Amino acid sequence: MTVPPVPGIIRPMWEIVKAGGPFMGPIILCSIISAGILLERLWTLQRKRVMPQELIKRVTELADRNQVTPKVIEALEKNSPLGRVLAAALANRDRGREIMMERVEDTGRHVIYELERFLNSLGTIASISPLLGLLGTVTGIIRAFNAVMLGGMGDPRMLAGGISEALITTAGGLAVAIPSFIAYRYLRGKVEGIVVDMEKIAVKFADSLGATAQSGDSDGGIARTA
Repeated sequence: MTVPPVPGIIRPMWEIVKAGGPFMGPIILCSIISAGILLERLWTLQRKRVMPQELIKRVTELADRNQVTPKVIEALEKNSPLGRVLAAALANRDRGREIMMERVEDTGRHVIYELERFLNSLGTIASISPLLGLLGTVTGIIRAFNAVMLGGMGDPRMLAGGISEALITTAGGLAVAIPSFIAYRYLRGKVEGIVVDMEKIAVKFADSLGATAQSGDSDGGIARTA
């Protein structure tokens, strides 16, 4: 089986894009941006990067041993999105559970905003790509009717340019919109799953810090009584 030379593949593609008219440029740009967002979010939203499995165990051990220092909290904030949430809990562990959970929730909102970065742009691309294709379809039909008005129906080739422009832009817009919408829904679901897991971990960690603080107060009270 012989592989056709690369120029033989590229040239028909270029001819198709060229026949699609001026709106193929924005559609292709949308496809490039969509692919870039998908790859970047897939890399960023890996669970091992967002919620390192060994992080909870290490932080809990430090809290149990009372070895939490400002440097530890600062390093934890830079570790991962989950680390930022746990650092907020540790930084406010002596201010009561209510205040601690408020700080954790505030930090969580910032973390969620970062996890959802570029997703709105991806959703916008999924929405406007068919509209760009539709706009190209309209201009192609207008071009076809202009050809009919100027030359009549005697030569079908005069209609070919407008009809091909209409069909190609429609296909191009849908070809970009469908994968972009699938990627948007997938990434949105991935973020929602991560957020739910982070909430569970944060609440459990806050409860353990509260139990530790109460145990410390109880021990202190016994010591003072003794």
